[in-house]
This record gives sequence, structure tokens and C-alpha cells, in this order.
Amino acid sequence: MNYEAHPSAIVDVGARIGKGTKIWHFAHISGRAVIGEGCSLGQNVFIANDVQIGSRVKIQNNVSVYEGVELEDEVFCGPSMVFTNVRTPRSAFPRNTSADYHKTLVQHGASIGANATIVCGVTIGPWAMIAAGAVVHRDVAPYALMAGVPARQIGWVCECGATLQIVNETAECRDCTRTYEKQGSQIIRRWITKEVF
Repeated sequence: MNYEAHPSAIVDVGARIGKGTKIWHFAHISGRAVIGEGCSLGQNVFIANDVQIGSRVKIQNNVSVYEGVELEDEVFCGPSMVFTNVRTPRSAFPRNTSADYHKTLVQHGASIGANATIVCGVTIGPWAMIAAGAVVHRDVAPYALMAGVPARQIGWVCECGATLQIVNETAECRDCTRTYEKQGSQIIRRWITKEVF
């Protein structure tokens, strides 16, 4: 076993867990889950069957990642945030097969704040930041800062997490000096290459 699991955690047979991943108290990993390297799964985390989780993902306490959800590398899920996977749940009319679930994709580096809710069927773009308590019900652009109920874009964030100020269609992070360029309704990272002589 190349990962660490607290004695109270349940890891079902068949789960694939990457090197260096840590699973804390009372977590439950289902048998068809796939989890990458160097992840941290906090107390009382549940990972359902057929969930794909990348490497270096941090899932804080009391988060359930249900079937239909995929988390790419370096995603952060804050305490008690919620993923849904069915649009019209009814106890009297169970919808609990793979055909009933709507796919939710959280892309590389995105962060979801404490107690936020992600309604199924959306894609959260790379390095986006979802504020605590927000309710996301539609796709989120890369680097977008989202807040409110329902969530609305209130700005842009750098890969390091600092907010960005767009001036003349460009932005430079005050904390790490990464630079960005606004193109239409999105921003992209500007890569500066040095010439080699």
C-alpha cells in the first residue's frame, strides 16, 4: 500500500489510489474510484464508484464526491461543499443509475469554497475560484471569480489565488507577477519566453 489511510477509514476492494495520498478519519472510498497521487481526503469524505480524481487534489472535511463528478489535478474542495449529480431528485421515483447522472467536471487548479453547492452538469474552468456559500448552476470560465446565490462572476483570479485587475485588456498579478490577457469574455495566461542565443 503506497498511500496512508486512518484505521477508521473504509477503502473498498478495487479502489485505485495513488502514491502519497492521505485518507483521514471516517472517510469511505468506493471500490471503483480512481484517485491520483499526493491527494488529501479529509475527515468524513465519501468518494463514490466511477469517480475520477487527479493528483494533488485536496478535499476538506465532510465532502461527498458522487458518481458523475470528475476532479482534475490540483483541485481544492473546501469544507462541507456539495456536489449534486441528479437534476430532478425524487424519493418516490429513484434516479440512481449511471444513465441518470449528469457529468460535472472541475478542471485543473480550480478551487471551491466552504459550503458552496455545485449543481450537476456544469464545467468549472481551470483555476476558477468559487466563493464560500456560492451556488453554481452554469459553466464557469477559466480564472473566473464566482460568488453569490446563484453564483455570478465578480472578477478574475490568478493561478496563485490573488484577484486580478484588468487594465487595457491585460493584468499582472500583484503577488506573483504572472500576466494575463483578456480575449473577449475570457482571460488567458501570457507565457513569456526568453530567447536563447
